[in-house]
Amino acid sequence: MDKMVSDLKKVVESQHGGTATLNHAVCVLTRRSKLSDWDGVVYIFDLAGNVKTNRAYAWATPISGANDTRYFAVLHRGRITGPVEAVKAAAAAIRGAAA
Repeated sequence: MDKMVSDLKKVVESQHGGTATLNHAVCVLTRRSKLSDWDGVVYIFDLAGNVKTNRAYAWATPISGANDTRYFAVLHRGRITGPVEAVKAAAAAIRGAAA
């Protein structure tokens, strides 16, 4: 398992509980959306032992102006039905927190 997948697995498990297993990864392009301006790879994990869902989406992005990485882990539930929705929800949450 490469370091990125290992790091994201740890993030999913620490934030949401259960045991995460990588299912697959997809390229997400949202730059044309007003809700997000991020393009990158989202890793889709099967999530065992979580009472809310059996799937999570996770990705990492560099922090602007810093030599660090920000990790995201979003559960598949409610309006989050896929990786694009997960990215848009995280972007909306960040914008809301900054307001």
